[in-house]
Amino acid sequence: MAEIKDILVPDIGDFSGVEVIEILVSPGDTVSIEDPLVSLESDKAAMEIPSEFAGVVKEIKVSLGDAVSEGDLLMTMEISETTAAAAPAEKQAEPAKETPKAAAPAPAAKPAPAPVPAVQRQAAAPVAMAIDEASFSKAHASPAVRKFARELGANLGQITGSGPKGRILKDDVKAFVKQVLTSGTVGAPQGGLSVEPMPEIDFGLFGDIEIQPLTKINKLTGKFLHRNWVNIPHVTQFDEADVTDLEVFRKELNDEHKDAGIKVTMVAFLVKAVASALKEYPRFNSSLDASGENLILKKYINIGVAMDTPAGLVVPVIKDVGCKSLIDIAKEVVETSAKARNKKLKPSDMEGGCISISSLGGIGGTAFTPIVNAPEVAILGVSRASMKPIYKNSEFVPRLMMPLSLSYDHRVIDGADGARFTTFLGQILADTRRLVL
Repeated sequence: MAEIKDILVPDIGDFSGVEVIEILVSPGDTVSIEDPLVSLESDKAAMEIPSEFAGVVKEIKVSLGDAVSEGDLLMTMEISETTAAAAPAEKQAEPAKETPKAAAPAPAAKPAPAPVPAVQRQAAAPVAMAIDEASFSKAHASPAVRKFARELGANLGQITGSGPKGRILKDDVKAFVKQVLTSGTVGAPQGGLSVEPMPEIDFGLFGDIEIQPLTKINKLTGKFLHRNWVNIPHVTQFDEADVTDLEVFRKELNDEHKDAGIKVTMVAFLVKAVASALKEYPRFNSSLDASGENLILKKYINIGVAMDTPAGLVVPVIKDVGCKSLIDIAKEVVETSAKARNKKLKPSDMEGGCISISSLGGIGGTAFTPIVNAPEVAILGVSRASMKPIYKNSEFVPRLMMPLSLSYDHRVIDGADGARFTTFLGQILADTRRLVL
């Protein structure tokens, strides 16, 4: 006997109001378990919601552009009694929760990536803002809004509330910050950047044009990268690593694991090497706290890896790198890359990074300045390795040299430590035996 089942939004992490960007089925379609039903796009990534049942779609309950949260109704489906009985108990959709979730903090950009990126909130003050504690404390706002305003460095004393009895809402804080970032000033200028807006130009006067809307990930990445570039004093340390022996070893590993379908990329070696460098220089594995006066040193090692996808740049995070072998890291990098391309990343896959790696080695270039993916304090950029004549033992010998570009937050890391970090990294990459230390 057939049963009509409600298909609800599953657990998507601490996010609400996620936009429906694609509806992949229609009423009357027959679907199998794990077939994608809709695509959602959060502030950090696009993801597909798979079907938990096999059956026939009866009615679609959402439209493109709708904002949905965990437990919201997506569609109804007619499933057989045997299919319903076979579905794992842990996968059954839960009813919508009555207790509202706290709004998740806005993500940071992938560096570029980062991002990218991507992307968690840095508690840095926007352009030309300073908090006056006296007026801030007297403002009519809830504790959640006060915390939100402090994270953005917005002075509640200068914001007009639109809520009941003049209460300041989160939307009021967002609008205020947007106005400040656009104009570059707020009240009496207190320093910071104040630039004229870009002129509006009709490019159609000069020839044919095509307007292509940015993806949501493109727009969010752009905002967070701009914020990070403006608020973080960047310094980039350039260096080179001799990866001649490493490349030989990498090819040998791939030959050994060919039958198992394991591909060891240079990125896997970079992740492993950066983890070793973070242990040696723990200041690179830190973040500034909300006040900007304390350093939070992390005892875990999670490394973000910038990945290029059709929808834009994303920075998924490889977790607990310090506890994993090179082969485990290689497998996870390949699997995560496939998930990113197929929009299978979850918001939790993008969180908790300690440092990011942006590798353009497969494309080209000799050096670049990656943007720090706040609240991280450093990001490693890698360009294409090339053969160069290196003077060694009184003669020039051909060596495969990989360009390294390390950008860091100069409030936390000074130039000497930046140079030490890339030097240490180069030593590890030049001698693969050091990876086991």
